[in-house]
Amino acid sequence: MMTNQDQKMAALDLSMQQQPTQEKMANGLSGSPETEFPSHTHGFWDVITARKVEAVHVVLRLLCLASSVTAMSFMVTAHEANTLVIYGFRIPVQSKWSYSSSFQYLVGTVAAVAAHTLLQLLIFITRVLRKSPTVSSRNFRWLLFAADQVFAYALISAGSAASGVTNLNRTGIKHTPLPNFCKPLRGFCDHVTLSIAFTFLGCMLMATTAILDVILLSSAK
Repeated sequence: MMTNQDQKMAALDLSMQQQPTQEKMANGLSGSPETEFPSHTHGFWDVITARKVEAVHVVLRLLCLASSVTAMSFMVTAHEANTLVIYGFRIPVQSKWSYSSSFQYLVGTVAAVAAHTLLQLLIFITRVLRKSPTVSSRNFRWLLFAADQVFAYALISAGSAASGVTNLNRTGIKHTPLPNFCKPLRGFCDHVTLSIAFTFLGCMLMATTAILDVILLSSAK
């Protein structure tokens, strides 16, 4: 038969066994840090977000490549010959993109942007096929950011220079008898206008790509 002392000892042992269970239940109800998701789940979602940004990055580069090639195609096919009438005199006129240094600058710029974008896409596809990181290092990401910014500024510069020449062709020169050259050379002016439009579109896409570079740099550890 158990004595009073043995009964007290057994009750004490039982209370000590129940206390950890009660603490765990209390922690579970109160939402203590023990019930939170482990820290590695946050890293998993960071990886998913980075992959989504990389996917958008690739789509933007594809669009930029398409707009650059389209701008170059319209410009290099811009040439036309016709007859211009001034004060009753019929004067043969001919226009070609290579006659203007601004148009040559635009063609060179969009060609460089297309080559840069194509190179980055090839590097990305090669790394994906090898199942390696799409960007080798943080320094390389900084190099991409700098290059994207430089090309974005070059595109807006080339588009602005070509726009000035095109506007002069359409409006003529004040206080002179020079007319609107785009009337007899409408096809030439339309090609140039479309080329400039796609150049500015490529500039916006390249600027957006540079912004994504910043996001990826800020999220990289």
